[in-house]
Amino acid sequence: MTAQGTDTRTIDTERETLLRVLEEQRGNLRYTVRGLTDEQARQRTTVSALCLGGVVKHVARGEKSWVRFILEGDPGTDYESPETYAAHEDSFRLLEGETLQGMLKEYTRVAAETERIVRELPDLEAAQKLPTAPWFPEEASWTAREVLLHIIAENAQHNGHADIIREALDGQKTMG
Repeated sequence: MTAQGTDTRTIDTERETLLRVLEEQRGNLRYTVRGLTDEQARQRTTVSALCLGGVVKHVARGEKSWVRFILEGDPGTDYESPETYAAHEDSFRLLEGETLQGMLKEYTRVAAETERIVRELPDLEAAQKLPTAPWFPEEASWTAREVLLHIIAENAQHNGHADIIREALDGQKTMG
């Protein structure tokens, strides 16, 4: 038992459950993009800027950033700067020299790092103040648990985007 009376096995079970659900979401995205060429992975099939390679790139970048937030807090991102906006927009597409396989490799590397860090956390209650941004309440904080749930939700949301893009691209469905 821990000092607060919570069984360590319960904490470990929660941690492993969150990591398992996150990996299931990653697996769904990897399944959705299977067999694509780089040309197909760059193709936009909707009016949005999203392409399948960009979805993989974006969720890997987001996960890496949020896990760094768990450890270090807000890096002081200026969400109003043109550079920040441009970097965000570039995260939704494969740029010159980037490949789908390269993005999948990065996604796998980020996943391994996330799992290592989360397993090394003393608990999931450590909190950091959220960045100052229009979409976050002022002075709010998130625990490591809340960040993991956010990463899972982001992956799930973007998996839905990927399903639509892939089906419009070549009729392939992830589910159904």
